[in-house]
Amino acid sequence: MPRTSLLFAALLLLTGCHLPEREAALTPLPEDQPFTYGELVIRARNQTTTALEAFYVDAWTDLETIATGLDQTARLLPKSNGIPDTVKDRLGSQTDELRKDAKKLGEAARAKNVKGVNEVLQRINIRVRELGLEAKTPAPKPSPPGEEGA
Repeated sequence: MPRTSLLFAALLLLTGCHLPEREAALTPLPEDQPFTYGELVIRARNQTTTALEAFYVDAWTDLETIATGLDQTARLLPKSNGIPDTVKDRLGSQTDELRKDAKKLGEAARAKNVKGVNEVLQRINIRVRELGLEAKTPAPKPSPPGEEGA
């Protein structure tokens, strides 16, 4: 019995550490709030990782939600503050392609198309990686309910 309790406690601790990142990836950002480039790139990375985890367990609805969020992140990136000079010239085309792939990911998830999701996730991973990031910045967290305009 003590081993079972210890194992349960360890699993609960691991799950608890992972939940905020997963929830943040599933929650839309406020449209009227400014974000830094670094925050949004980290968010895109977290969304991509969460999408891969959802894919592994056939969480198709979560995958659709993440695809919508990734589309939003890609749309907000060109409007962000602190865009590095090294990516300014190519950011528009990169985010356009990322948005197209996010839409394809949502479509493939709706169809439960394993091969399609896998192919799109590969492209998304490469695109997010190419966005690059020199500085480590924490990902933005959605505002708690009721504080969206504050």
